[in-house]
Amino acid sequence: MIFRQLFDATSGTYTYLLASRRGGEALIIDPVLEKVDRYLALIRDLDLRLVKAVDTHLHADHITGLGALRDSTQCITVMGEQSQVDVVSMRLSDGDRLRIEGLDLEAIYTPGHTDDSYCFRMADRVFTGDTLLIRGTGRTDFQNGCPRAQYDSIFNRLLRLPEETLVFPAHDNKGDTVSTIGEERRSNPRLQIRSVEEYEALMNGLNLSNPKMMDVAVPANMRQGLAQAEIARLGWAITAEEALALVGQPDIVLIDLREKAERLKHPGIAGALPAPYGDLAENIQEGGLVHDLVAATGRRLVFYCAFGERSAMAVRAARQAGLGNAFHIHGGLDAWNRLGASTAH
Repeated sequence: MIFRQLFDATSGTYTYLLASRRGGEALIIDPVLEKVDRYLALIRDLDLRLVKAVDTHLHADHITGLGALRDSTQCITVMGEQSQVDVVSMRLSDGDRLRIEGLDLEAIYTPGHTDDSYCFRMADRVFTGDTLLIRGTGRTDFQNGCPRAQYDSIFNRLLRLPEETLVFPAHDNKGDTVSTIGEERRSNPRLQIRSVEEYEALMNGLNLSNPKMMDVAVPANMRQGLAQAEIARLGWAITAEEALALVGQPDIVLIDLREKAERLKHPGIAGALPAPYGDLAENIQEGGLVHDLVAATGRRLVFYCAFGERSAMAVRAARQAGLGNAFHIHGGLDAWNRLGASTAH
């Protein structure tokens, strides 16, 4: 496995780059905007293909690199379903799997630091965001934080993992890079308490000043979505209402870009062909599934995904590949569901 722990000294943020092999798919966790060029250079050096960029929560101390990485690599952006970010490509809930080629992480919903905090567990390690830090825990006094929720997240979720599980947090200002669940259980001063009430009193008594970047970072991080309006101005988008009228017409090919797990959890539009976004480059080239399905017949190609971000990137790529009759559903399945339309395959 390829594993890199990268550090932003200004915010004290750790960013993690993972891949199962050289030349393969990669994902990045908690990227920082100012370090995006560094990440891209490392990805090139390792001959990787970034396919997913993940934030563990809505950060208040730095501006995320999610949007910039998406714009540079056309990767999928990922956050928890509770996040108030305007648009990300994929939203996870507790127990969902975050997968790329050769790697599989479990999403663990761990509110407390914020109400949208997630941790991500692999076989031997857990990426804890700001929920569990090395010899500390994330503050709980803003962004709908809650010490009682954090106590439950730590004591009833994270500390029940095997003691040898490696702990990789999103922040550290002391220079520590890794710990274990066992170490934190024994040596983390904030975990040496006897009750949730004691933990609540401890956290409520910290009286910390707000992060220096908070007033800038939070509003910026809440607006990371791809500008789908640009695709609409080009005439490459249709509304959910317009899509509803097209379903079942013989000259229409509907393409569902979501991954299998997403389709199983949330049914898609009846009659749509599943063709995950990760396979898009292959599918839209000559000889590919989507290309050959529409090129010879001139049928109208309509992409959709969960929120419209992947499909907006897909329609641009399809048109660049010569599929001039390609469109996407603005707002994706989320907009479709708001109509109360049927979503049964």
